[in-house]
Amino acid sequence: MTASLAPVHIYPGKGLGFISMPSDDLHAGNLLSSYIHAALGSSLHNVLTRVKSHPQTYPAIDLAYSSSDPLRNPVVLKLPANGLRLRFDGPDQRLRLIEVVDFSRVNLVYKNQDVMKGAKSAEQPTSSQGPSFRHVYNRLFGPSYPGEYIPRSDQSPYGTYVLSYPGVAFSFPLQHSAWSDHCDFVALLSSSAAQPATSMAIFQGSSWPEVRAKLFTQQPQYPRASAVVSKTRESFADEVEEFRILGAGRLEVSRRTSPPVSIILGETTPQDLIAEFGPPDAIYRKHDRRISIHRATGAVGGDTLNPSLSPRGGIEIADTDHSSSNSVTDDSDEETLGGQVSDPASVPAESFFNYFHHGFDAFISHPSTPGPAFPGSGLPDPTGPSASLSSQLTVTKIILHGNVPGSYPFNRHRRSRWSIHLDQSSEELNAESHFDEVSERLRGVWKGSYPNSKEGRAMQRPMVLNRGWGDSPESSVEFLGGWEETTAKGQRSGSDGHDGGLGNTELFGFPGLLFEVLKNGAVSCLTVY
Repeated sequence: MTASLAPVHIYPGKGLGFISMPSDDLHAGNLLSSYIHAALGSSLHNVLTRVKSHPQTYPAIDLAYSSSDPLRNPVVLKLPANGLRLRFDGPDQRLRLIEVVDFSRVNLVYKNQDVMKGAKSAEQPTSSQGPSFRHVYNRLFGPSYPGEYIPRSDQSPYGTYVLSYPGVAFSFPLQHSAWSDHCDFVALLSSSAAQPATSMAIFQGSSWPEVRAKLFTQQPQYPRASAVVSKTRESFADEVEEFRILGAGRLEVSRRTSPPVSIILGETTPQDLIAEFGPPDAIYRKHDRRISIHRATGAVGGDTLNPSLSPRGGIEIADTDHSSSNSVTDDSDEETLGGQVSDPASVPAESFFNYFHHGFDAFISHPSTPGPAFPGSGLPDPTGPSASLSSQLTVTKIILHGNVPGSYPFNRHRRSRWSIHLDQSSEELNAESHFDEVSERLRGVWKGSYPNSKEGRAMQRPMVLNRGWGDSPESSVEFLGGWEETTAKGQRSGSDGHDGGLGNTELFGFPGLLFEVLKNGAVSCLTVY
C-alpha cells in the first residue's frame, strides 16, 4: 500500500499549513491556533531552519540568489521534491510569494476540499498538472472577477490566463487562437481550449495584477516568525525591525509593535537585554583572540599605527569570532552555556549573548569606553566607565549579522537590518548599502581626524579573515545572473566574485565600527563597539 501525501492546507493571503485554522484566522491581535508551515512574512532564516530540520520531508533544497547583488534582488527557495517555490525579498529576507509548481508532489486542501480529485501518494504521483478551471470555480473558491490573459512569449500555441482571488491565484494554459477580449472567460476556460492549472500562487493582496508591482516592497502583514502570533508579550519578545547606529556607543532599536529601546555600550546590562529581547538563544563563554596581536600594535594590513594619533586612541580591531559565526570543534575554547538564563548575575565575564532569531549578538564584559561620536552629529564623545559601573558586567559590543546568501555563516542568524546616522542632514547609510559607498562616506566623515594622509590610508587597508577552513557550506546553492538565470552552481569561484569556497572576507575598521565585507561589496557583519 502506498503512503498518502500529508494534506497541506491553503490559507489565501496567509500561507500553507498542515492543521486547519479557525474561520476568523489571523487578524491583528488574534492568536494563531495552528502551525503554519510557510507563512507570508516569515524570515528566510525561520523557514530555511525549519525545512532543514526535516530532511526526510524535504530531501532537496535549492537556494537561488544574485551573486553580484544578493541584498537587493529576491532570494528563491526551491523544494523540488515537494513541488514548492518560495520567494523572499532581498533587503529584509521575508517570504512574499508561495508557489505550487508541481501539483503531483503536494496534497493541497482548501476548507476540507481536495484541490485535486483523487488521492495522491508519495510513491506514485499523478500528473503535474493541477485542478481544472471548473473545479476551482465551482467547487473550491467560487465566482471571481475576470482574470488577466498573458499572451504567449514564444512559438507556443498557448498563452496563460491568471485567475485571481484575494490572496491566491491559478495559472491556466489557454490556446492563444481562442482568446478574445470580448469573450466569456468562464465559458472559454471551461472549454477544451483551456488546460488544467500549471501553478498556484499565494500572496498578500486583493488580486495578482494589483499586488504584482509591489510584491517585494509592501509592508508584510505578519511577523517573521509565525510563533510570535500565538505568543503573548510576556512569553515572547517583540521582534526587532532595525538598529539605528547613532555613534558614541549608542544604538536605538526599533521593534515591530513595542516602542524603540536604546542600547548604550558600557551601560546596558545583561538584565536589560533579557528584559527587552528575551533570554538569548545561546550563551558562549570566551572569545576569539587570534587577532589580538594586531590590537597590541595597532597594525592593520601590514602597517603599524601610532595609537595616539588615531581618533580616540586608534581603531580597535574588535573580536571577529562573534562565537556563533564559527563552528565549535573539539579544540575550541568556547563553551555553550545554554539559551535560558535563570540568573543574569551568574553570567560569566567575556561571553556572548547570541540572539539568532533577532539577528544579533551582544558581547558581555566589564565596561570600556565605546567609540567616539560621529563628527557633526552633535553627540558628545563618551567618557570612561564610572566607578559605580566598573565592577558590573555590561554590553560592550553589538554584532549585527547580515545573513548574506553565499557568506560562510549564512542562516546562523536571521538578517539584521541597520542604519548609520552620521548627522542630521546627510542621507543615512544602511545594511543594503554597497560597502564602497559606506567606506567613501565614512572616510569623508573622519578625514579631518587623522594627522596625516599616510595614517588615513593605513586605516583603510583591509585585513583578510578566513571562515571556511575546517568546515563547508551546508546548503545547495545556485547563483542568479538575473531573475532566474543560473550562472554557476555548487562550488564558488573567483570569476563570479566569490572566493572559491574558502569563506574569505575582508575587515575594514573605523572608529567604533568594524565591517566584515564580502567580495561583492555586501556587508556580512557589522560590529559596533
